[in-house]
Amino acid sequence: MKSPVVKRSIVLGGHKTSVSLEEAFWIGMKEVAGQRSMTLSELVGEIDTNRHQSNLSSAIRLFVLDYFRSRAMGSTGGSQPHSSHAEHVEAQ
Repeated sequence: MKSPVVKRSIVLGGHKTSVSLEEAFWIGMKEVAGQRSMTLSELVGEIDTNRHQSNLSSAIRLFVLDYFRSRAMGSTGGSQPHSSHAEHVEAQ
């Protein structure tokens, strides 16, 4: 049985690192990077720089979730402001 988690190598700050994510998150990351005219490594570098979590894979998952959640709220005309998972956790 094939694992739902896919491990890929990414160059961050000139160093190669491995990131393990479910395929759906890799697809989401590629879509975001394409929309921003960035490489996948550039986007992961931005996420890495801004992360509050100690685990890069978790930070990437939260970034992708927040990105698509805010897009969905924008398309439905939702009036509630977008808050990141990190902001929600810090407020508790």
